[in-house]
Amino acid sequence: MTTTPLTGKVALVAGATRGAGRQIAIQLGAAGATVYATGRSSRAGRSEMDRPETIEETAELVTAAGGTGIGVRVDHLVPDQVRDLVARIDAEQGRLDVLVNDIWGSDPLITWEKPVWEQPLEAGFRTLRLAVDTHIITSHYALPLLIRRPGGLVVEVGDGTREYNDIHYRLSVFYDLAKTSVNRLAFTQSHELEPHGCSAVALTPGWIRSESMLEHFGVTEENWRDGAAKDPHFLISETPAFVGRAVAALAADPDRARWNGKSVDSGSLAKVYGFTDLDGSQPQGFRYIVEVVDAGKPADVTGYR
Repeated sequence: MTTTPLTGKVALVAGATRGAGRQIAIQLGAAGATVYATGRSSRAGRSEMDRPETIEETAELVTAAGGTGIGVRVDHLVPDQVRDLVARIDAEQGRLDVLVNDIWGSDPLITWEKPVWEQPLEAGFRTLRLAVDTHIITSHYALPLLIRRPGGLVVEVGDGTREYNDIHYRLSVFYDLAKTSVNRLAFTQSHELEPHGCSAVALTPGWIRSESMLEHFGVTEENWRDGAAKDPHFLISETPAFVGRAVAALAADPDRARWNGKSVDSGSLAKVYGFTDLDGSQPQGFRYIVEVVDAGKPADVTGYR
């Protein structure tokens, strides 16, 4: 019988309808895991994101990749729904090895490059609820199951490493707070999990080619390089599978505790673990942003992927 690195492991990817979350679920499945993929958009109805991707599709893709995908429609702002989800995982699997907090769903709510006094408060506070409260609620209910066995892993997915976000303005007070908070949640949970032999890591992709990003640039995954006509730096972008493979590599690492409390990006982990993006490259997105974009240099991905 052929086994894969995560055969017998159980993961919950909260916020797996599309983008990074979908591919994290798929790549965990490709490594053999049973993956509970959750989100608000299903074939029964869309979330406020109003996009066509569904949680059922994600589960089917997980199974097609070699794992066992289980799609569950959950609003992670509703504690009772999250409690019932974890009770179901416990009843069906009796364990939880990996928790990925990837919930976001706030793209339509963000007002970019406006000072706090010009920000719409209702939309801003809704952003924080979707991006921060959901993660806390999910951890509150899921971690008692995860800590039953040593070796459990929590991955908090955000945008920007701790090092980067600490010294960069993230173009909106609410976006900035949300992404800084996600990194801090990983740090605090690392301290709470360590006595139980478990770990928490903050992880960010680089410039990710999500479904909505491809639409924004008017391209598909097949011709994505044409997006460079709109922004030449787009050539550093990566597929969501890249950060998905980063999570799978962390989960399969018997020495994953070395990352406890750390804030890392997909490109850096690729250099450690040797995984690649779907095209065989290893895009160094955040190093490129610092050394090329923020430095005001002309676009040139040579040496960065």
